Amino acid sequence: MLADRTKRIGVSPTMKVAADALKLKAQGIDVVDLGAGEPDFPTPEHIGAAAHAAIDANFTKYTTNSGTQELKQAVCDRYRGDYGVEYTPAETIISAGGKQALYNAAMCLFGSGDEVITHMPGWPTLVEQIKLADATPVIVRTHADERFQLRADAVLSAFTPRTKGIVLNSPCNPTGALISEKDVAAIADEAAGRGIWILLDLCYERLIYDEVPHNLPGVLAARMRDRTVLCGSASKAYAMTGWRCGWAVAPAALVNASNALQSHSTSNVCSITQKAVTAALTGPQDCVTEMLQEYRVRRDQLHAWIGEEPRLRAQKPAGAFYLFVDVSDFLSPDGIRTSAELAQALLDQSRVAVTPGEAFDAPGFLRISYATSLKELRRGVDRIISFVRSVEQREETMNYER
Repeated sequence: MLADRTKRIGVSPTMKVAADALKLKAQGIDVVDLGAGEPDFPTPEHIGAAAHAAIDANFTKYTTNSGTQELKQAVCDRYRGDYGVEYTPAETIISAGGKQALYNAAMCLFGSGDEVITHMPGWPTLVEQIKLADATPVIVRTHADERFQLRADAVLSAFTPRTKGIVLNSPCNPTGALISEKDVAAIADEAAGRGIWILLDLCYERLIYDEVPHNLPGVLAARMRDRTVLCGSASKAYAMTGWRCGWAVAPAALVNASNALQSHSTSNVCSITQKAVTAALTGPQDCVTEMLQEYRVRRDQLHAWIGEEPRLRAQKPAGAFYLFVDVSDFLSPDGIRTSAELAQALLDQSRVAVTPGEAFDAPGFLRISYATSLKELRRGVDRIISFVRSVEQREETMNYER
């Protein structure tokens, strides 16, 4: 009955966690939600004011399908200021979130017979979009003992004559790992000679905790500007997830193709949202710094609290707002067998929502979002530790009775 492409994909597992938590909350159940992949901060006041002004000015009609000239120029100016790369509005498209920017690029670049490399643990949407484009995802693994950092040699070893593209995410969801400039340079040098595209997902680009070199757009623009796609979003940096606005900067031919695709799917992003995002990109950036500082406090405190149970192992993330916790010590064939089962049990029995590692092709882990208050983080960690210890005690009792 349904098209074959629907059999290749499933509902986003990260969205499912959010939906399950909301359903319980709607029933009046006290759920500590540590699954959310969105900031808990309100959208900064000056951004909301720009939206109100747009409504008052009746800026409520269609805009150009690819976005207003004003917003596209603001994106170009932001990338020039942050990374020293030069793009024009003709090389920019505004989309309904960073997700659509990546989707447009995948659909316009990849097809049947193509292989596209990406890395796991990682955001599941990247793999699903490759499948939707009828291409074959090729997964490169990163590892906890290397802080989940993606290495160039692992990517280069995955190259074949069918490789058409590489999709990179840094900082990475769910690990918070950064890809180094050196590794991106090595990948780009080889990709450029083979005519391979690189799509760079920068949706967490403003959420990096330490002063480390991370000018990945500059590295790519210097080596292969004609086959680089930079995808960004207002969602995470400016606490604007519900406003749905992202963008891509890329060669004009790809932007034109993405514009045609978008014209037959969603058309332009909400006109009011575009005014708000223009204010976000061109206005004061203190709000971004303040949110980052608060995330840093939460990250450090959450890491310390999780460390109260030494069998819950996690490393401090370099970016984003997730702690990726190894829970394998609490899994067993005779008890809770998988991290997916553990996450479900935590929700059902302890009323704390977390995302299982299976969502990111990383069984044995849980993703804990610290995009919530310290009070909620403390309550959530207490419930998690209490639950895993009680499970272990029950298993020890059963083994003793045997």
